[in-house]
Amino acid sequence: QVQLVETGGGLVQAGDSLRLSCLASGRTFGSDVMGWFRQAPGKERQFVAAISQRGFNRNYADSVKGRFTISRDNAKNTVYLQMNSLKPEDTALYYCAARPSSVVAITASEYIYWGQGTQVTVSS
Repeated sequence: QVQLVETGGGLVQAGDSLRLSCLASGRTFGSDVMGWFRQAPGKERQFVAAISQRGFNRNYADSVKGRFTISRDNAKNTVYLQMNSLKPEDTALYYCAARPSSVVAITASEYIYWGQGTQVTVSS
């Protein structure tokens, strides 16, 4: 059973940066498309970013383009989300997700494995 554990969240001020990490268990990490999603209270789970199996292709939500960068280190079984120029509207619980496929997806229903989430709070 694949396990995903997110770390790196915290309380920051607008304009600050954070880097989230997601450590994946198992030997098949390099075969999985990885994604980041976020969910704020009272709102639907929202796509943030996704990355292909070897990191050559990336997709971003319009709301984070130019500010967030997704990357992965398959040797460490880890995917990262570098978040710069954070805004209060970025406040949410951020989830790491894995998709056992070679095709990048941007919808939550297409991801199979999920972490427990890490909270990001951005104050004004």
